[in-house]
Amino acid sequence: MAPRPVADSYGGYRARLVEELRARGISDLAVLRAFGEVPRHRFVPHALERRAYEDTSLPVGNGQTISQPSTQARYLEALALTGRETVLEIGTGSGYQAALLSYLADRVITVERVAPLATQARATLTALALGNVLVVTGDGSLGWRDGSPYDAIVVAAVAPRIPPPLLEQLAEGGRLVAPVAEDQGQVLVRVTKRGGELAQELLGPAQFVPLIGRHGFPQPEGEPRDR
Repeated sequence: MAPRPVADSYGGYRARLVEELRARGISDLAVLRAFGEVPRHRFVPHALERRAYEDTSLPVGNGQTISQPSTQARYLEALALTGRETVLEIGTGSGYQAALLSYLADRVITVERVAPLATQARATLTALALGNVLVVTGDGSLGWRDGSPYDAIVVAAVAPRIPPPLLEQLAEGGRLVAPVAEDQGQVLVRVTKRGGELAQELLGPAQFVPLIGRHGFPQPEGEPRDR
C-alpha cells in the first residue's frame, strides 16, 4: 500500500525542490514524486526547518548529516525501482531517505548503528504513517540477513570496499548502489547481480561519512561501544 500524501505548509517548497532536481538532470518521475511528497523538514532539527528544502546537507545530531537532496535523487534513480521491490538501506540517519524509498518500493528495511538516531527515525516514520519501513539497530556493514535476499541495496556511507555480506544478500537481478573509498576520494558504484555474477559500474564521484563496522572503518576512539 502506498504511503498517504502529506498535507502541510511546505508543499510549495517541495515543488520548488522537485523543479531544481529536474533541472539537475533527475528524470525518474517516481523519484521526483517521492521528493514532492516526503516532508524533509520533519527529518531535520527544528532550528533548521526553514532550510530543509535547500539542496544541501544538514546536521541531524550524533555527528551525522542528512544528505544533499540531489545526491539522494541520483542514488535513488540509479536503483531503477519499480515499486515491487524489497530494499535494504544501510545508514538510516534521520530516516529521510527511508521515507523516500517507502514511496518507491514495496518494503524497506533500514539499518542504523547509532541507537538514538534509529529511535528518532523510527518515531518520525511512524508519525508519518509510513508503515512499509522497518528500522533496525545494528552494524550495517553486515546487512540484515533476516530480510534477505534484497532486490535493491543502498548504502549511505563510504566503505573501503563493498561489504561482502551485502553482496551475498543481494537477490538475483538485484542492484546495489554504494560509495567506495579510493586513493583520491570516493566513487559511487552500482553493482548488478546477473547469473550469480557481479557487474560493476562507476557512476561518478561521491562524498559520504564513513561506514563504521566489521566490514567498514574502525569505530572512532572514545566513542561508546554499547550503542
